[in-house]
Amino acid sequence: HAMLSINAVKGFEYGQGFAGVTARGSQQNDVMLPLPDGKAGFATNNSGGINGGITNGMPVVFNCAVKPTPSIAKQQQTVDFLKGEEAALNLKGRHDPAIIRRICIVVSSLVAIVLCDVLAAGRGTDYLR
Repeated sequence: HAMLSINAVKGFEYGQGFAGVTARGSQQNDVMLPLPDGKAGFATNNSGGINGGITNGMPVVFNCAVKPTPSIAKQQQTVDFLKGEEAALNLKGRHDPAIIRRICIVVSSLVAIVLCDVLAAGRGTDYLR
């Protein structure tokens, strides 16, 4: 929910995400193996570290699809609302911030805020010290 609240983010997937929907279940399963320390682990991380909405101990891996900046130096068609007719739009220079240069910092910061919020809700703010 938090990642999709970023205005430029238009898609979100974790693990294999959309690429995994064309795979067979046998190809998508994360096989569990015994580890040398006596615990169990996974051979793969196709689920992105999340099973049934709960983390499974593997790294949580996700991707966000970010839209390109819409103001471009190419003539575009639009509507002149005062005249009620088609018009050409010719932009000169940049008129909106280019999120592509900032998106990694924005996503990383938002992940940190969400994780701290979850920790504080589950264990109290003393846990964050």
